[in-house]
Amino acid sequence: MHVRTAPAVPRNPVRKAFAAAALAGLTGSLFPLLAPLPARATDTGFEEQVLFRAGREGPGTDAYACFRIPALVTTVRGTVLAFAEGRKGNCGDATDIDVVVKRSADGGRTWGPLEVVDEGRGDTHGNPAPVVDRRSGRITLLTTYNRGRPDAGNCDVPCDRTPYVQYSGDDGAHWSEPEDLTRELRPPGWNSWYATGPGHGIQLAHGPHRGRLVVGLNAESHDGTHGTRGHANHAALALSDDGGAHWRLGAVDTHAAAPDGTYAQKPSELTVAERADGTVYAGGREQDGTELGNRDFAVSPDGGAAFAGPFRAVPDLYTPMVQGSVAVLRPGRWLFASPADPDRRRSMTIRSSYDEGRTWEGVEQGRLVTADWAGYSDMAVVEDSNRDGGGGDRGTAGLLYEAGRGNARDEIRFARFTEEWLGARSGPPPTTPDRAPGARDAYVLGGPHPVRGRSGGGLAFDGVDDAVRLPYRASLPLGARDFTAALWFRSRPRSATPRPAAPLPATARPATPRPATPRSPSTTTAAAVPPEQPLLWMGGMGGAPQVALRVAPGGRVIGQVTAVAGAGPARTAVVRSAAYGDGLWHRVVLRRGGGRIVLAVDGAASSVPDVPGAVSRNSTFGVHLGQRPDGRSWLAGELDDVRVYGRALTDGEVARLGRPDGPGKPGRLRLPVRPGGPDPARDLLLWLPLDRIDRAARVDLTPDQTGRTGRTDHTDRTDRTGRVQAARERDGAAGPGCGAASRP
Repeated sequence: MHVRTAPAVPRNPVRKAFAAAALAGLTGSLFPLLAPLPARATDTGFEEQVLFRAGREGPGTDAYACFRIPALVTTVRGTVLAFAEGRKGNCGDATDIDVVVKRSADGGRTWGPLEVVDEGRGDTHGNPAPVVDRRSGRITLLTTYNRGRPDAGNCDVPCDRTPYVQYSGDDGAHWSEPEDLTRELRPPGWNSWYATGPGHGIQLAHGPHRGRLVVGLNAESHDGTHGTRGHANHAALALSDDGGAHWRLGAVDTHAAAPDGTYAQKPSELTVAERADGTVYAGGREQDGTELGNRDFAVSPDGGAAFAGPFRAVPDLYTPMVQGSVAVLRPGRWLFASPADPDRRRSMTIRSSYDEGRTWEGVEQGRLVTADWAGYSDMAVVEDSNRDGGGGDRGTAGLLYEAGRGNARDEIRFARFTEEWLGARSGPPPTTPDRAPGARDAYVLGGPHPVRGRSGGGLAFDGVDDAVRLPYRASLPLGARDFTAALWFRSRPRSATPRPAAPLPATARPATPRPATPRSPSTTTAAAVPPEQPLLWMGGMGGAPQVALRVAPGGRVIGQVTAVAGAGPARTAVVRSAAYGDGLWHRVVLRRGGGRIVLAVDGAASSVPDVPGAVSRNSTFGVHLGQRPDGRSWLAGELDDVRVYGRALTDGEVARLGRPDGPGKPGRLRLPVRPGGPDPARDLLLWLPLDRIDRAARVDLTPDQTGRTGRTDHTDRTDRTGRVQAARERDGAAGPGCGAASRP
């Protein structure tokens, strides 16, 4: 079948790069986490253009309503193929959808016209997953079909979807007719959902299975026992040992639904990469599993035939629930592209791994491509001087991704970038001790400076980019248990002290869903950002389970607990205090216990009924001081002596906890241990005295099987007066955000 060239509907010239003015209205508070610099037209080693734009081009005189689901490969001859779904009439997932492609012969600098590879003819043809056989040069394209519908609704459950395959032997200029792969790749029980990719597959280059083609799949089974939810989820690899002529199922990881319809893990939309020893890495979108994290992974040491174990979540790899892409830039540096806001699809960011996907950079170490709304993506090396065995330049990578100023479905952009633009590997950040049993030191981000605290030394935060973040460990998530969080805070002194206001009524409410098309951060002014002051944040964002202490405008302290029980919706309890924005030190204690959420500031307490369920589940997980997890609010003030216990302390214990330890470094815990009673030290989950900053540390970031990481060693220590002691050793490693990344 010859592809059809679609004439373009008249439109403006293709944009080649960001205009600097596109981000002119943004302040640092609008960028995610520690505000990695966004890509701009003037950046050396980076250029970008819009490749597919909604409403601007399509078959004949009709323009596609939108383009989604990008996929990217580079052929043996160096032609870059950019695939997408062209959606007609509306942008629904089950509408009339074609698979389209654009071709570039110069590494993605210029592109040919849109061509239709696979016409939907009223049905849904999508989920492109191309893979190149480097022996023959042939390109294989796997796709998935389902019956289309005229509106923007979803495919009815159970959704019968079928895999298909096409081939091109001339660098994507012509394609064969689609062939049904149901017998080869879809077992009869996989009857509720099925998806190829989306995104590129790989050809193995190492080990005994060299030459094998590998593509990621996911599917669901439905027997009617769980309503519209399937009763089993399957993450799998499709394999071909003859250049794509024949396919078979390889590794399969099946997760059964619990009686309440939930899944512990539900990996989907797999992206694959190969380690130097031939091991296949499969990274997935975690689709609402109850375990923490929106990303998961598994590895196959036998070339994709079987997984070494079930998929495991990556709790602190910050991303919303969305597809992400992985590519090998060069041996020793992998790339992961995904939106980096843990709550919403925005802020496309590229993060690196220097150990083949075992750990990943934190957001603040990655490279922000855009602060706009962003969604699905794919990556490939588009120019590589080493492809034919030569030396020299490490090459140029391409990123094909959904984005828009008003909506991530507005357009699909293509960015070319070099390793120099990405930047070199970051060194270790400063740390501050966490004295809880088995804890690892916390990361000091930005530039908090030591001050005299309420119970020894404390840290002052500038309200711009200062924060403290804990590396993930398995003991930090609170789950459904009771807890106590306590800290000292002082707001930034003001010219006038506000009069304490009467406490507002506390509420318990269902979590409010996000609007479908929120405003773009590119067009939001700094004044529109709520000037809240985050004190302590544990968990996710938005309607995700979380525990948060923050100071609202006007100085009221707010305690928020969002929990999820079973398959029910998230519910949130909010309790508020009087105003305390007076520039003085105040002790804040938030307790969950006895069916109540109690907030006490300097002993003055208010409470609301508890909300049932787990406060750490489903979403990404992080523990932050002075920063909201999405990096859009920061503390301008001071913190001291932050503690979290895995039970509700008694009133007497809280009273003793509130007494200052006096000047100097805090010593051991002051709470008494009653004979036969609970041990506060044993229940202590985190304890940050904030009395010291260790300027440089050798950090072991490889987690063990419990999720714990090694302890910091050989540090430069800064006492609360700011003096720095002599260093014993300086030895760099990757930094925050890596503590619970994937393990082989």
